[in-house]
Amino acid sequence: MTATLIDGKAIRDEILEETEREAKALTEKTGVVPGLVVILVGEDPASQSYVTSKKKTCLKMGWHSELIEMPATAKLEEVAAEIDRLNADEKVHGILLQLPLPGDLDEQALLERIDPAKDVDGFHPTNFGRLALPSFIPCTPKGVVELLKRTGVNPRGKRLVVAGRSNIVGKPLALLMARKGPGYDATVTVVHSRTPDMPEVCREADILIAAIGRAEMITTDYVKPGAVVIDVGVNRADDPSHPKGYRLTGDVDFESVKEVASAITPVPGGVGPMTIAMLMTNTLESAKRAAGVA
Repeated sequence: MTATLIDGKAIRDEILEETEREAKALTEKTGVVPGLVVILVGEDPASQSYVTSKKKTCLKMGWHSELIEMPATAKLEEVAAEIDRLNADEKVHGILLQLPLPGDLDEQALLERIDPAKDVDGFHPTNFGRLALPSFIPCTPKGVVELLKRTGVNPRGKRLVVAGRSNIVGKPLALLMARKGPGYDATVTVVHSRTPDMPEVCREADILIAAIGRAEMITTDYVKPGAVVIDVGVNRADDPSHPKGYRLTGDVDFESVKEVASAITPVPGGVGPMTIAMLMTNTLESAKRAAGVA
């Protein structure tokens, strides 16, 4: 048995088309154009590439978009002042502080500075604490939910194991999948580096989500035959044969696990493309709320 490939790029494109249509309808009805601003502090190459993709997506959809670039030497007060300005700007419906931050900038203090109504990344403590209720859902966990939904995988009543407990993916995803309602209702277990006999626990999963941050750690020893495997990890593996000198790989040993799983996401091309799509849907939701039509 070879697993069905879950194509994140195709699903992303489908969602972006839907979001663009909804945004145009909103603008025609209310005059409101969704606006997303990204604050980039420092010159991390991966962050620069990611925020450029976000801006291109906004511009393609005809949205208001800004990229505020600040030097790595920027002080907390300077970044906070930019956030305050954007909080007060009615044209801005989404504010995204690109992580990680350089130096000793207080990440949590700056995330908490963002107006929760404009926190389309879903990292403000207010939104994080509302994961059991309707709120902005962090983009990567929301993307995982959409991948499952649009490929016909119903978590209701299933054993779902999340490998990893980060605040960005593991914790919010576990809270999200335990929600009551269509698309959720899973029986959720979280495993991590301190979990005794982690492979055995993972093998109980009907749906296994790998977000542990270790390249190709999840092998067939961790996967029950027929399980759905969602790989959230993105790691660089040295590869002299590749033009860039490295290749991207997930937390799952894709080549072996695809022969055991019923469905699996690749890396790249699985969960990754969904993150920007979910950022756009959150920004549109914020714009609708601002226009009073949510």
